[in-house]
Amino acid sequence: MIVDGNRLSDRAIELVLAYYTAFNRGDREAMLDLLADDVAHDVNQGGRETGKAAFTAFLGRMDRCYREQLRDIVVMANESGDRVAAEYVVHGEYLADDTGLPPAHGQKYVLPGGAFFDVRDGLIARVTNYYNLEDWIAQVSK
Repeated sequence: MIVDGNRLSDRAIELVLAYYTAFNRGDREAMLDLLADDVAHDVNQGGRETGKAAFTAFLGRMDRCYREQLRDIVVMANESGDRVAAEYVVHGEYLADDTGLPPAHGQKYVLPGGAFFDVRDGLIARVTNYYNLEDWIAQVSK
Protein backbone atom coordinates (compact mmCIF):
# COMPACT_ATOMS: atom_id res chain seq x y z
CA MET A 1 0.00 0.00 0.00
CA ILE A 2 1.26 3.46 -0.86
CA VAL A 3 0.68 6.16 1.73
CA ASP A 4 0.50 9.48 -0.09
CA GLY A 5 -1.30 11.61 2.47
CA ASN A 6 -4.30 12.31 0.28
CA ARG A 7 -6.79 9.97 1.92
CA LEU A 8 -8.06 10.42 5.47
CA SER A 9 -6.69 6.98 6.34
CA ASP A 10 -3.25 8.01 5.02
CA ARG A 11 -3.21 11.12 7.18
CA ALA A 12 -4.19 9.08 10.24
CA ILE A 13 -1.44 6.54 9.55
CA GLU A 14 1.10 9.34 9.09
CA LEU A 15 -0.04 10.92 12.39
CA VAL A 16 0.50 7.71 14.34
CA LEU A 17 3.83 7.04 12.61
CA ALA A 18 4.94 10.55 13.55
CA TYR A 19 3.92 9.81 17.17
CA TYR A 20 6.05 6.66 17.22
CA THR A 21 8.95 8.37 15.46
CA ALA A 22 8.91 11.04 18.18
CA PHE A 23 8.71 8.30 20.85
CA ASN A 24 11.77 6.52 19.44
CA ARG A 25 13.69 9.83 19.31
CA GLY A 26 12.78 10.54 22.92
CA ASP A 27 11.09 13.76 21.77
CA ARG A 28 8.29 14.03 24.30
CA GLU A 29 7.31 17.56 23.22
CA ALA A 30 6.75 16.36 19.65
CA MET A 31 4.62 13.51 20.98
CA LEU A 32 2.53 15.91 23.07
CA ASP A 33 2.06 18.22 20.08
CA LEU A 34 0.27 15.36 18.29
CA LEU A 35 -2.28 14.92 21.10
CA ALA A 36 -5.62 16.63 21.63
CA ASP A 37 -5.75 18.66 24.85
CA ASP A 38 -8.35 16.26 26.27
CA VAL A 39 -6.55 13.10 25.13
CA ALA A 40 -7.78 9.90 26.78
CA HIS A 41 -5.00 7.49 27.69
CA ASP A 42 -5.94 3.92 28.59
CA VAL A 43 -2.93 2.51 30.42
CA ASN A 44 -2.27 -1.19 29.85
CA GLN A 45 -4.23 -3.15 32.47
CA GLY A 46 -4.94 0.10 34.28
CA GLY A 47 -7.39 2.95 34.26
CA ARG A 48 -8.07 5.84 31.94
CA GLU A 49 -6.19 9.11 32.37
CA THR A 50 -7.42 12.25 30.65
CA GLY A 51 -5.59 15.33 29.41
CA LYS A 52 -2.10 16.31 28.35
CA ALA A 53 -0.98 16.95 31.95
CA ALA A 54 -1.75 13.35 32.92
CA PHE A 55 -0.05 12.09 29.76
CA THR A 56 3.01 14.24 30.51
CA ALA A 57 3.21 12.72 34.01
CA PHE A 58 2.91 9.23 32.51
CA LEU A 59 5.78 9.97 30.10
CA GLY A 60 7.90 11.22 33.00
CA ARG A 61 7.36 7.97 34.89
CA MET A 62 8.13 5.96 31.76
CA ASP A 63 11.35 7.90 31.15
CA ARG A 64 12.44 7.39 34.76
CA CYS A 65 11.73 3.64 34.82
CA TYR A 66 12.26 2.44 31.24
CA ARG A 67 14.36 2.93 28.13
CA GLU A 68 12.41 1.66 25.13
CA GLN A 69 12.50 1.57 21.36
CA LEU A 70 9.64 0.34 19.21
CA ARG A 71 10.50 -1.72 16.15
CA ASP A 72 8.61 -3.52 13.40
CA ILE A 73 5.80 -0.97 13.65
CA VAL A 74 2.72 -1.66 11.53
CA VAL A 75 -0.10 0.90 11.44
CA MET A 76 -3.59 0.47 9.97
CA ALA A 77 -6.51 2.89 9.76
CA ASN A 78 -10.14 2.78 8.79
CA GLU A 79 -11.25 4.61 5.66
CA SER A 80 -12.49 7.68 7.54
CA GLY A 81 -9.18 7.99 9.41
CA ASP A 82 -10.72 8.32 12.85
CA ARG A 83 -9.72 4.86 14.13
CA VAL A 84 -6.15 3.56 13.96
CA ALA A 85 -4.43 0.41 15.19
CA ALA A 86 -0.72 -0.26 15.58
CA GLU A 87 1.35 -3.33 16.34
CA TYR A 88 5.03 -3.26 17.27
CA VAL A 89 7.80 -4.96 19.21
CA VAL A 90 9.15 -3.18 22.29
CA HIS A 91 12.87 -3.51 22.93
CA GLY A 92 13.47 -2.17 26.40
CA GLU A 93 15.47 -1.91 29.55
CA TYR A 94 13.96 -1.68 33.04
CA LEU A 95 15.92 1.13 34.73
CA ALA A 96 14.18 1.98 38.01
CA ASP A 97 11.51 0.35 40.16
CA ASP A 98 7.97 1.08 39.02
CA THR A 99 5.10 0.95 41.52
CA GLY A 100 3.75 -2.55 42.09
CA LEU A 101 6.27 -4.20 39.76
CA PRO A 102 9.41 -6.27 40.39
CA PRO A 103 12.66 -4.52 41.35
CA ALA A 104 14.64 -2.99 38.49
CA HIS A 105 18.30 -3.65 37.83
CA GLY A 106 18.74 -2.98 34.13
CA GLN A 107 16.87 -6.05 32.88
CA LYS A 108 16.34 -6.13 29.11
CA TYR A 109 13.10 -7.29 27.53
CA VAL A 110 11.53 -7.80 24.11
CA LEU A 111 7.77 -7.71 24.06
CA PRO A 112 5.09 -7.49 21.37
CA GLY A 113 2.58 -4.73 21.93
CA GLY A 114 -0.21 -2.87 20.29
CA ALA A 115 -2.25 0.29 20.55
CA PHE A 116 -5.54 1.70 19.38
CA PHE A 117 -6.12 5.36 18.63
CA ASP A 118 -9.01 7.73 18.03
CA VAL A 119 -8.16 10.64 15.75
CA ARG A 120 -10.09 13.91 15.87
CA ASP A 121 -9.33 17.12 13.99
CA GLY A 122 -5.91 15.83 12.93
CA LEU A 123 -4.82 15.01 16.50
CA ILE A 124 -4.70 11.86 18.60
CA ALA A 125 -7.73 11.95 20.91
CA ARG A 126 -7.30 8.49 22.51
CA VAL A 127 -4.39 6.10 23.03
CA THR A 128 -5.11 2.60 24.36
CA ASN A 129 -2.01 0.47 24.90
CA TYR A 130 -1.85 -3.32 25.22
CA TYR A 131 0.94 -5.75 26.00
CA ASN A 132 1.22 -8.98 27.95
CA LEU A 133 2.15 -7.84 31.46
CA GLU A 134 2.72 -11.42 32.66
CA ASP A 135 5.25 -11.96 29.84
CA TRP A 136 7.02 -8.71 30.78
CA ILE A 137 7.13 -9.68 34.48
CA ALA A 138 8.55 -13.10 33.58
CA GLN A 139 11.28 -11.47 31.48
CA VAL A 140 12.35 -8.96 34.13
CA SER A 141 12.11 -11.47 37.00
CA LYS A 142 14.89 -13.69 35.63
